[in-house]
Amino acid sequence: MNSLRLLLVSSPVGLLGSGLTGGIELTLRNIAGELAGRGHHITIVAPQGSTGWGMPLVEIAGTLQSSAQTQGRDAPIIIPASSVLANMWDYVRQVQGEYDLILNFAYDWLPFYLTPFLRRPVAHLVSMGSLTDAMDEIIEKVAIEFPGTIGVHSQAQAKTFTFADCCRWLGNGIDLSDYDFCLEPESWVGWVGRIAPEKGLEDAVAASKLTGVPLKIMGVLQDKGYWQKILWDYPDAPIGYQGFFSTAELQKRLGQCRALLMTPRWVEAFGNVAIEALACGVPVIAYCNGGPAEIVEDGKTGFLVEPNSIGGLIDAMGKLDEIDRYTCRQRVAAMYSNTAMGDRMEQWFNDILSRNLEKGSRE
Repeated sequence: MNSLRLLLVSSPVGLLGSGLTGGIELTLRNIAGELAGRGHHITIVAPQGSTGWGMPLVEIAGTLQSSAQTQGRDAPIIIPASSVLANMWDYVRQVQGEYDLILNFAYDWLPFYLTPFLRRPVAHLVSMGSLTDAMDEIIEKVAIEFPGTIGVHSQAQAKTFTFADCCRWLGNGIDLSDYDFCLEPESWVGWVGRIAPEKGLEDAVAASKLTGVPLKIMGVLQDKGYWQKILWDYPDAPIGYQGFFSTAELQKRLGQCRALLMTPRWVEAFGNVAIEALACGVPVIAYCNGGPAEIVEDGKTGFLVEPNSIGGLIDAMGKLDEIDRYTCRQRVAAMYSNTAMGDRMEQWFNDILSRNLEKGSRE
């Protein structure tokens, strides 16, 4: 594929490097790095104070956007004063002529609304399933008017939308060289993610208490009230909060655990931490909610459990000796490497640009 000039626009809910953007941060970093390594010219647009991991970065000042996960189905669209979201996309409008394609990582209304008004094609990598009526409506409008431009991470995520057939499956990918394989784990299990109600941490804590298996918790402490309630409800559970870590530090700790527990209350769009754990040889015990159900091979690389079943978590924890940790690593190498993800992204871009060229010639 010919070298492309690509403008990658990050989420406005947090700084890159802070962990507040959840899986978007890792996804953006891996895609940017892989595409740059293939000779494409990458520029990242992100809120002021972000890190660009050594790649060209444009930092935009402004007020951060509220996270969509905390809103109800009928939530209105709100853009705060001095909005970093508005400022980022005003910058995109000004410089769009310097790029072949714009890649949007934000699950926010404004980029979708602005798509028809931009001269350059926009590819939208949607990071969550259906959350609000307003978002569903605007994404569907773009999906219909600009076919093939809506990318998703899993089929389960796509199925939360009425326009699932219009979505392009892309999966995800990681750089396997960033993750060390660990054959001999320690006795504890891990949980990684934003500490917020939709992630269902309390079920993992309950399983830890009932089995006596220590649980180490890693990730951004997003909702302090929620965390304090867990500590109040489970004072004797053998748990410990380790903090938020960079990829390099996280994989050192993650590789040591016997298993990773994933306990989402919502449909997880993908679950980057699942492939991170598998890359280290760590089996994944996950609720069958969304993306993890497509990543984990039940009985081979971990176990899939009925959602909200603490008993199911406990049963799976008792069968971990059945899992070959080498098989876990091989699963990621086959399906979720950066190379595989890069191939899928390049094909997606090529299809969008070809369709845009055909549309332009007809007009």
